[in-house]
Parts: sequence; C-alpha cells; structure tokens
Amino acid sequence: MIASLQNPRVKHVVRLRDRRRREAEGVMLIEGGDELALALAAGVQPATVFKCPELLRTTRDALRFTPQTELIEVSRAVFEKMAYRHNADGWLAIAPAPRRSLADIEPVLGRAHPALVLVVEGVEKPGNLGAMLRTADAAGVDAVIVCDPATDLGNPNVVRASRGSLFTVPVAQAESTAALDRLKSLTIQTVAATPSATLSYTAVDLRGPVAIVVGAEDTGLSDEWLRRAGVQVRIPMAGKVNSLNVAASAALLLYEAVRQRAAD
Repeated sequence: MIASLQNPRVKHVVRLRDRRRREAEGVMLIEGGDELALALAAGVQPATVFKCPELLRTTRDALRFTPQTELIEVSRAVFEKMAYRHNADGWLAIAPAPRRSLADIEPVLGRAHPALVLVVEGVEKPGNLGAMLRTADAAGVDAVIVCDPATDLGNPNVVRASRGSLFTVPVAQAESTAALDRLKSLTIQTVAATPSATLSYTAVDLRGPVAIVVGAEDTGLSDEWLRRAGVQVRIPMAGKVNSLNVAASAALLLYEAVRQRAAD
C-alpha cells in the first residue's frame, strides 16, 4: 500500500500528464474501470495498475490482469493526487501507448462492405477527439484515421471523453498526404466537411465506401484535403454562428451515412 504523496511512483504518474513525457516513455494513462476493461478486452497489457480499495465500485472489482502487470494498492489521498477525473473509481493504469499505422487498419477496410471511415485532421482538443471516437464506435464506423493531430491518442482526456472506445474502434495515425493516397488506392470516396461548400451533406450519396473528413476546431480542413476530396459538403446553419463544434459535425455526418445505409 502506497500512502505517501511523496512516493516516487506517485510523482511519476503525475509527470505522465505531460505529453512529452508520455511520448518519451511510449506510454499512456488509462483511468476508470470501464475504460480499463475495454482496454483489456482489446488485448492491451498494462505495465502497472494502481488500485484504491476505498474507491472501488463493485461492478469493476473483478478486473483480471496477467502476471506481467504490476498491481499496486494506494490510499485514497494518493489516488486522488494521481487521478485526472473528479469521479474517480479507484482504477488507474500505465499501459503502452497506441501506435497504429494505415497498414494496421487496411485489412479492416478491405473486409468492410462498404467501408465507413472517419478522418480527423489537426484536431486540438482531446475532448473533441475522444467524443468523435465514442461516436464512431456507436455508429459502427470501420476505422478512424487521425491526421496531423495537435493532441495525442494517449492523452488521458481522449481516453476519458471516448469512454474507452479508443480501444474498440480501429484507429490509425498518419500524415494527410499518406491518408489521402491510401484512401484513393482503396477506392474510398472522401467527403470533406466545410462551411464554404454549396452542397448539403444530406444531398450526397453516402451508401458506398466513404471517408467523412472533418478538420481543426478553428481553421477547418487544410487546402490539401479540400483540393483532393471527392466532394465537399456543408451542414446548413440557420443561426449567427457559421459552424458547429467538430465533434457535433462528425456525429451528424456519420449518422447521415448510417441513415442512408439503413434505408437500402
């Protein structure tokens, strides 16, 4: 039982909130019993798991780990110092960071008929990226491609906002040019969301192999995506604001694809 706030292991976890530290060590933090259960089901093997008996909830008391995982009990005060959530449930793990390439998801896209892909370019806020992963899971998206990200997939807030769907949806990281080339080679149409488009998103046929592409919160999609996309679409806006939150936009577009496919 670790009870000291000055314990080196505790200080190490706190330092892992910094992206540069996580990337240097090649690790991520997974907090929450539900999120950790999904990670385990996806084959993630945590190196270390911190458990606070005082905070445990009965539904997740029975998580099982391999002998290679170090399990450490900590006091409530220690856990609350390490935790980044307000509603901590007593589980926090250090695990290898996801390193996924386009090659990793290509077999998935090859099996999908027709493929539905979400491409996210340059998103800065981890909460938005996590929310889009959660939506992708709910909509049955075959893969998510994260291009030129300003945040990392191992960010604790990505894990939190995704509710663990980071581990349930095939995800790849790539440069925009490589992603465009790969989608073209797989004959997957790219549909770029931009307020400057003239075509409404509901007027486009999304029943075939399609990649829905959304851009950064402030600047939207890069010129390369807009220039090379198969079609540009917009979401009609009746108010004074000219665009929606990127996670809300992605949800609308994905579920339009789901609606069209269900109607067949």
